[in-house]
Amino acid sequence: IQQVIAELMAGLEEPVVAIGITDQRETVVAWDRRTGEPLHRAIVWQDRRTAAYCDELSEEGHLDMVRSTTGLVLDPYFSGTKFRWLLNEGGVEANEHLALGTIDTWLMWKLTDGAVHATEPSNASRTLLMDIGRLAWSEEMCSLLGVPISALPEVRPTSGRFGVTADTTALGAGIPISGVAGDQQSALFGQACFEPGMTKNTYGTGSFVLMNVGTAMPDPVEGLLSTVAWQLTEGGAATYAYEGAVFVTGSAIQWLRDGLGIIKEAAEVGPLAASVETSGDLFMVPAFTGLGSPYWDPYARGTIVGITRGTGRAELARATVEAIAFSVRDVVDAMTRGSGTLPAELRVDGGASVMDLLLQIQADQLNVPVTRPANMECTALGAAYLAGLAEGYWASTQDVVDSWEVDASFTPSADRSGVEELYGRWTQAVERSRGWAV
Repeated sequence: IQQVIAELMAGLEEPVVAIGITDQRETVVAWDRRTGEPLHRAIVWQDRRTAAYCDELSEEGHLDMVRSTTGLVLDPYFSGTKFRWLLNEGGVEANEHLALGTIDTWLMWKLTDGAVHATEPSNASRTLLMDIGRLAWSEEMCSLLGVPISALPEVRPTSGRFGVTADTTALGAGIPISGVAGDQQSALFGQACFEPGMTKNTYGTGSFVLMNVGTAMPDPVEGLLSTVAWQLTEGGAATYAYEGAVFVTGSAIQWLRDGLGIIKEAAEVGPLAASVETSGDLFMVPAFTGLGSPYWDPYARGTIVGITRGTGRAELARATVEAIAFSVRDVVDAMTRGSGTLPAELRVDGGASVMDLLLQIQADQLNVPVTRPANMECTALGAAYLAGLAEGYWASTQDVVDSWEVDASFTPSADRSGVEELYGRWTQAVERSRGWAV
């Protein structure tokens, strides 16, 4: 990171006003406050090693309390059970020198040379340890998982000065770190989704659909997560969101390239998929690490059904692209049921959003327009906006709204009966993938 920062700073012609940080939210790190050195390898968000423990918690009757307190479900995706694993199976000692955090917290610690041990609500709300109504660590959840609150970071507003860089960094001393948000909430902010009902999807390694639901903490909805989108001021109201997490999107395309070798570059998948009009009733469920929203089945596994002698590279590529769109529809349908409102539009970003075929299939499946912005780096934009607002570079969120521009919009055009038949077959394929691992 220091090398990348040094290269960036060497190419800048103007001084840095502020730094924004955005991160993969559920990945966890444990380190020693005295040395700043990690005490174990980080455990990444996709890691499933705590699945059996999550089952135990559910069987003991803790799910309702977890849902009402944290907005989450009992799934190894979230940070809390990863922290517990580090403190037990991982051999990390829970003493006064222990510091725990997600990647945002780790980066702030390193950039300030240990002066700041902090996080903010969009990241904290992904740990299974935060009371999202109080915007504070939950003693009940920390006790349940055996995680000492003393080792957790201070929770501060999403936009505001966390600290300044130390002279030990390639940035030099004194640059404010003024905006921090989890990657998906940062993208929601970067997409200017400031009104309740506005919805975005990021097609990244996975797909993450977030709907702004306003400043009142929402009731739990079957299959979805309730999460904090952001808190812009100290003591101010939080904005909440419904979220649906699809674990595999871009990584399915990587599998076509690296695992099967049917494409040489990820960019080839769109033209290859578009070379056939249908997948020939082939369905691919990319449950490589289980299924996320709305199924929450850590024991599902990747499944391909409908293979015939006529199945080839193009059909498999199209089935993969269609699977991405079907998975997002699974989530949006659940959001519509939970909120009572169908989004008027889906704003999209992330690497796969360059694929026109995907976005047209998505619009047809959702029966709403799908809009791609001119600047698709919405996750980075969101972090920059949050930092710039804190330091007065931008005056208000209206400046973000005014900066947002459309690159392309895709409107539904397919026959509805055909769309629904295709989606019905997808749901059959999903059922065949479930509960496979033991």
